[in-house]
Amino acid sequence: MIMTRHPRSTENTRQRLLKAAAEVFARDGLQGATTREIARVASVNEVTLFRHFSNKNQLLGAVISQAFALQAESLANQQEWTQDLHTDLVHYAQLYNRTLEEHEALTRNLIGEARRYPEEARQILREATQPLRKRLTAYIENAQRQGKVRAEVDPVAAIDIFTGMLLAGMLRRSVSILEYGAEHYLDSCVDIFVCGIMTSPTLSVQEFSHDTDH
Repeated sequence: MIMTRHPRSTENTRQRLLKAAAEVFARDGLQGATTREIARVASVNEVTLFRHFSNKNQLLGAVISQAFALQAESLANQQEWTQDLHTDLVHYAQLYNRTLEEHEALTRNLIGEARRYPEEARQILREATQPLRKRLTAYIENAQRQGKVRAEVDPVAAIDIFTGMLLAGMLRRSVSILEYGAEHYLDSCVDIFVCGIMTSPTLSVQEFSHDTDH
């Protein structure tokens, strides 16, 4: 008798593998993590792991994609956003920061080992983060068409700068004591970023923040 795998059972196994992989990558790094250890933590055998993921790099890409799934889902329905740059980007910054904090150890390992990644791993990581980057870039491009963002602003570079600010904040908060909290840092990042790309550059950060609070 041939046993067939139930779709729900297959999905449960996949989720166990992703959870185990996130744990092992965060603990051991990309170089130190092995498919054998990931399978052990997930309580499956290696053969089962390879039924779902062809190799360790593909599994890493799936872990990264899942980590940013909440932001990607939110950006997929941009018509539901307020279309107010400050309000929407504060919301996004909070989601992004939450993901970074939840996966701090994994993020640090990825940054620390980046130069040693083989090209295949680099490509998989690029593909895993590209959908989110494209959607956030599309939001800025739409704001340009509406006349809210200066036409000369490069949306791709702008988004890289913005997310870099958020990443830097998480890394600093976890290793040093700052005289202000995460919420204040996120609000300040958004204020500075929005005032730098908006079509009314003469409006100060303080004036902009005051206006958006009313």
